[in-house]
Amino acid sequence: MTTRTKAGTGKVALGVVAAVVIASIGNAVVSYLAQALGADPKAVLGLYPQVFVVLTALGVLIAAFAWASIRKRAKDPARTLGKLVPIVVVLSWLLDIPLFFQPGADVVGIVALMVMHVVVAAAAVPVFRRVLPV
Repeated sequence: MTTRTKAGTGKVALGVVAAVVIASIGNAVVSYLAQALGADPKAVLGLYPQVFVVLTALGVLIAAFAWASIRKRAKDPARTLGKLVPIVVVLSWLLDIPLFFQPGADVVGIVALMVMHVVVAAAAVPVFRRVLPV
């Protein structure tokens, strides 16, 4: 059985901001490496910071609300989240798969976008475990 503690709004907000910053830095590294390997940000707009930072923030916010909701409603939130997080990351790749079929598709850039989904989860989950423990 897990023990759930009440999470303070300020602590959660700070955690969300921290997760966005950490994930954005990680995604900047992914973007840089992808471009070093030949990815073209003109072909894959998600490699531009003004795009990936906004999408990272949106993803972290949605994930925080989902985490909090599961934490509150699930009988065993740790187990539920342990199963759900990897499934959601894999499902999020479905958004990128159609890009492979566009004319002039940039495979390295598209794979980098998919890696960015993992980076966001890898940054957010440890933060959420701390500020929204299950």
